[in-house]
Amino acid sequence: MKNILIVGLGRFGKYTAAKLTELGHEVMAIDRREERVNEALDLVTGARIGDCRNEDFLRSLDVPGFDVCIVAIAGDFQSSLEITSLLKELGAKTVVARASSDRQEKLLLKIGADDVIYPQRETAIQTAIRYSSEHVFEYISLGGDYAILEVSVPEKWIGKHVGELDIRKKYGLNILAVKQGDTLDAMIGPQTALPADARLLVLGDFERLRACFKF
Repeated sequence: MKNILIVGLGRFGKYTAAKLTELGHEVMAIDRREERVNEALDLVTGARIGDCRNEDFLRSLDVPGFDVCIVAIAGDFQSSLEITSLLKELGAKTVVARASSDRQEKLLLKIGADDVIYPQRETAIQTAIRYSSEHVFEYISLGGDYAILEVSVPEKWIGKHVGELDIRKKYGLNILAVKQGDTLDAMIGPQTALPADARLLVLGDFERLRACFKF
């Protein structure tokens, strides 16, 4: 379990906070708008009304005590920059900030953000890949050139074993799990068979994934 601070309770911040709480983490959520904080009270461990551009207010939160600080503000990039910078100055362990353009991403990283979330770009990529192929059901970017795909078992692989296919050597990819209905088998070994009705979770370089699964 992690202790997480979320700054900004717009749609993205609110949904992120709710999911983190659902996953069992301690979540403190902050927003300047009272109505947003009130709407989030049942979704998080704690919530406060406040302006995180104010150093004294931010200091009162004991920033170093959080494992991750997420700056989820949308539509006010200047505030995102100020808060990201202040969080790092106050000793934040990890700061993740939201961006809505490549330039914003570069600036946030330059002033000290440890990672940047770019929801519009990630959603666009996922949508394009998922709906341009009949056999790709999910795409998760891991940053850089790596991703995880959820794909149907290629026809030529049906009924064969993972060891027989030697996917890692031939394609440079790793099968993380085999999914059948609601059952997920992550104990993958050379003798794991690939049935026709299964889906695979595959990790690898984007171009290798694309070449292997033809999307």
